[in-house]
Amino acid sequence: MRIHVVDHPLVAHKLTTLRDARTDSPTFRRLADELVTLLAYEATRDVRVEEVGITTPVTRTMGVQLSRPRPLVVPIIRAGLGMLEGMVRLLPTAEVGFLGMIRDEETLQASTYANRMPDDLSGRQVYVLDPMLATGGTLVAAIKELIRRGADDVTALCLLAAPEGVAVMERELAGTPVTVVTASVDERLDEQGFIVPGLGDAGDRMYGTAG
Repeated sequence: MRIHVVDHPLVAHKLTTLRDARTDSPTFRRLADELVTLLAYEATRDVRVEEVGITTPVTRTMGVQLSRPRPLVVPIIRAGLGMLEGMVRLLPTAEVGFLGMIRDEETLQASTYANRMPDDLSGRQVYVLDPMLATGGTLVAAIKELIRRGADDVTALCLLAAPEGVAVMERELAGTPVTVVTASVDERLDEQGFIVPGLGDAGDRMYGTAG
């Protein structure tokens, strides 16, 4: 597994505002969307392309286009939905799948309650969207499901990561083709499994606490 922390002043600037407890939900959603697009730029550096011939207003030339099968973007519901628009803005021709996962707040284990993805992901590059890599259980379960379906190149985009979650992924996904792209690896997890200093519950910050 490979982890890539995006070191850019605009990333740091937007992340600082996301961390601020005074930032309201509309502003949080907008900044998260902008931050995801910046992370996506780095995450897609190795997206697969193929040569294509085109005609410019001046002459014929060669360029590139995204290879087929097209990349698949998979937000983990619910908080991952807030990252979807920022990702597909950069990859508008990508297909989108959905994975609903919930974490037991006592055991911190993740379970799947919704799944809308192709059965066969052979040859597909997959981009998983989950704002927080905290304990690592949710992302590990999601990525194992993608690999079970044949995905051979998985990149997870996370706003924040904790060292404990990174360690779990390195252990559980050893030898698998997985990359994590994040804006920061923070200090630690607290007793409730929240990232410190973190930004709180990303889903609640984006959408409120209804339900």
